[in-house]
Amino acid sequence: MGDDARLRTVVGLAQEMAAAHSLRDVARTAAEGARAALGGSFAALSVWERERGRLRVLVNTGERRGDEREFPEDEAYPVHDFPEITGLPYGGGPDGGPRAWVETASGARDEPRYGPAAPVGRRPLALRRRGRGCCVVAPVVVDGLVWGELYVAREPGRPVFDRADADFAEALASVIAAGIAQTERLEEVRRLAFTDPLTGLANRRAVDARLDEALERHRADGTVVSLLVCDVNGLKTVNDVLGHEAGDRLLERFASVLSLCGAMLPDTLVARLGGDEFCLLAVGPSADEVVRVADEVCRRAAELETGQGVACGVASTGDPIGPVRSARRLFRLADAAQYRAKAARTDKPVVAGREGADDAGDEVVRLADQADRGRIGSRGDRRRLRGLDV
Repeated sequence: MGDDARLRTVVGLAQEMAAAHSLRDVARTAAEGARAALGGSFAALSVWERERGRLRVLVNTGERRGDEREFPEDEAYPVHDFPEITGLPYGGGPDGGPRAWVETASGARDEPRYGPAAPVGRRPLALRRRGRGCCVVAPVVVDGLVWGELYVAREPGRPVFDRADADFAEALASVIAAGIAQTERLEEVRRLAFTDPLTGLANRRAVDARLDEALERHRADGTVVSLLVCDVNGLKTVNDVLGHEAGDRLLERFASVLSLCGAMLPDTLVARLGGDEFCLLAVGPSADEVVRVADEVCRRAAELETGQGVACGVASTGDPIGPVRSARRLFRLADAAQYRAKAARTDKPVVAGREGADDAGDEVVRLADQADRGRIGSRGDRRRLRGLDV
């Protein structure tokens, strides 16, 4: 491939990566683009997880062998088996970064030329084990740190990668690094946009987005969608008597309780709606399972040192609550159940649509129906529900 063709390849890869929306998409685009550009039969992109001392493979493309999967769940290798990546200094490459290098199944090696010879790892053995003839390895440097590596291999009998190929791999790795950096920044922006800063839980925006998706599934195939809404009792008293720092600690502790309980159910989202209100959104588990978790939330919250427990309300499409055609409807039902629990000063969850000793469940549905007829927004619903005779 000539210089002009390689330049067009680099530009094209940059454009494709800019259009990717997740690290998974970026990794696949990067590995497949590099494989094709370098004439390889196989390519992988791996991230160096320093805290775990391993190289974890994000994606494998091309001709995969044995247990190789396109997106492996946990394919990782101790870095002491591939020590080159951990000892990379800077200043050796044309752009001030570490150089790419070539290795063969026979053990022959084009040194990366970054000072003393790098320690020999297990790449030749890995090439032989996978039935490959040679590879080129290019470090991927993001924000001045070695983030991981690009690995491209050829079959036995194909020409061995040369220095020009290694230089081209460096250029591709630079483009890949830019795409990864952009994706990570976008992911951080998304995380901040959907995260409550005090507790680290999801926020109301995240709940609204997930609930809309969940109800689409419910309408399509009947998937049970349940919403548990909690109000931390006594927060104002804690703030007034012990100070707002103590109030924040109470919220943080309850957030931990709710998160722990939420982990008892698959596919759940735990969130702080704002102020002293929290929720748990469960998609798939039965209404009975969610109610059992709500019982556990109430029990554990009552054991917190400050505060006065929580008022919990549950609304689930698995209970007789009538058709749920919108997220607002399910929120109204859960809100009504929560306020019914608060008014009754009960340490048990109130469940919309379920008869209890005082028929609270049926009353909750009637309260939500009254709010529905008022045709008002969610904040208005809460004020309206507070003002109703509960």
